[in-house]
Amino acid sequence: MFLKSLTIHNDNNPIREIFFHKGINLIVDETKSENKIDSGNSVGKTTVLRLIDFCLDGKGENIIKDPEFKDSNKKVELFLKQNNIIITLALIENIDDENSEKIIIQRNFLSHKKKIQTINGVSYGKEEFSSKLKELIFKTKVEQPTFKQLKSKNIRDEKNKLDNTIRVLPQNVITDVTYEALHLFWFGIDVDSSKDKLVRDKNLEEKLQTRLRKESNLSQINQSLIIINKEIEELTKKKNSFNLNEKYESDLEKLNISKFEINKLSSKLSRLELRKELINESKLDLEKDIANIDTAQIKRMYEKAKSYIPNIQKTFEDTLVFHNEMIHQKIQFITEELPQLEKDINDGKRSLTSLLIQEKKLSESLNKSGAIEDLQIIINDLNSFYEKKGTYEEQKRLWEKTNENLKAINEKLDAINNATFSKDELIQKRIEEFNVYFTDISSRLDGIHSLLSADNSNGVYKFKIGNIEGNPGTGSKKSQMASFDLAYIKFADALDIPCLHFVLQDQIENVHSNQITNLLTEIVNEVNCQYVLPVLSDKLPTDINISQFEILSLSQNNKLFKL
Repeated sequence: MFLKSLTIHNDNNPIREIFFHKGINLIVDETKSENKIDSGNSVGKTTVLRLIDFCLDGKGENIIKDPEFKDSNKKVELFLKQNNIIITLALIENIDDENSEKIIIQRNFLSHKKKIQTINGVSYGKEEFSSKLKELIFKTKVEQPTFKQLKSKNIRDEKNKLDNTIRVLPQNVITDVTYEALHLFWFGIDVDSSKDKLVRDKNLEEKLQTRLRKESNLSQINQSLIIINKEIEELTKKKNSFNLNEKYESDLEKLNISKFEINKLSSKLSRLELRKELINESKLDLEKDIANIDTAQIKRMYEKAKSYIPNIQKTFEDTLVFHNEMIHQKIQFITEELPQLEKDINDGKRSLTSLLIQEKKLSESLNKSGAIEDLQIIINDLNSFYEKKGTYEEQKRLWEKTNENLKAINEKLDAINNATFSKDELIQKRIEEFNVYFTDISSRLDGIHSLLSADNSNGVYKFKIGNIEGNPGTGSKKSQMASFDLAYIKFADALDIPCLHFVLQDQIENVHSNQITNLLTEIVNEVNCQYVLPVLSDKLPTDINISQFEILSLSQNNKLFKL
């Protein structure tokens, strides 16, 4: 799919209409870099990328909020919501064929009944919207990877996607298995969507076993139960040797029933307490991740720095707040069941107290009946061993259950991994075909022969970018990204793998001017794609004919939303 147009409008009144063409598409900020007051960072050039992302199931928060500091631009927010601004994105299957398939996406910034979220005129809910886009664009209905994951490398507008070439997903709760599914999908190879959940379940079972191992191991538990059962057998024989009246036997039977109920309830409480401890341990682990850095000292340093550099931007404290917010969200998720656990534990303790009172009364009644002192000692010993037996049997049950769970999980993972590894020859062949394009473009762009590789480590394919020069630090990260993104489109077209034929790349000014010239005048023209770049006009090489590539010109007097 290619970009055809992006329209910002209120009802039928267009505010801004942007048309895209094949090749380089420049969103030009005419602000001069020497004008320190008008920095060029607020005219809306990057916002164009974010509006496209918003239409492609993005959250849209970065349109209103600063991605780093999370400060809202109230002026923009009020404009978008009070005027019911609608963003319309038109995609087209073939940019060279006006009659080819089109996808028209519309979204606004309102919620509930006033929310607009349509594809080709049909409204979709949150989950259906993303699934439909994936089906239409990538021609697949598989659960993993998600649409948001698939589009990530094509919209490089935020830190993780500007810093990383292929590990482009948000860092919260992302596993190597998630990346394996994404990277293999890029190369036309599906992975069982259940693998990611299985790995997470396996980690939970292994954590439970670590917790259990602190108390005992299964072998020790089994040996302890053998000894306990022998002791119970001997004590039972001794107890049965006493001649007791019928009432005593009846009371004793009631007492044993009470003991049994107490043991059963105690075992249940042990399970609940263990679950509570595991949740609280996970909570504590996450709370340790919350950064507690001396922000006051950093603030004093920034204040001092501001006296020398008036336009210095704050970064640290708000980044810290964002980090901690993510951790708090995880804590809230894992502690959801704590209130119910607390209630079950408290209810159980009340029931246990009632049973213990009943047990005490029965014991006292038996003592008053003139029972032989030796018999009471035997009964006490029996009760003690039964309690120990209940504790050990619960530990054994937990061990056997978690071993059974791990065995089932590992069997499923082995089957999935074997099925994936059976495709290793195909995987390596696809990567070899991709590297033909990747190495060619990267060597022409920055002189570095970059290459992609995939190694199966512990059942998971891990993709990595290197180069034949042997120095991982050589070359520009931005040029590596450009080489990868353009090479991928050529590769996907060669194998008829559905893909997005556009790349939205922010901060291209960080690339050396010679590389920019090479990109704009030669390499991109060889690829069936659109390369969309927001740029400052005076940061481009002087030999570039800006008007040839420009699709939108912005300035302090002509901002994107015309505010």
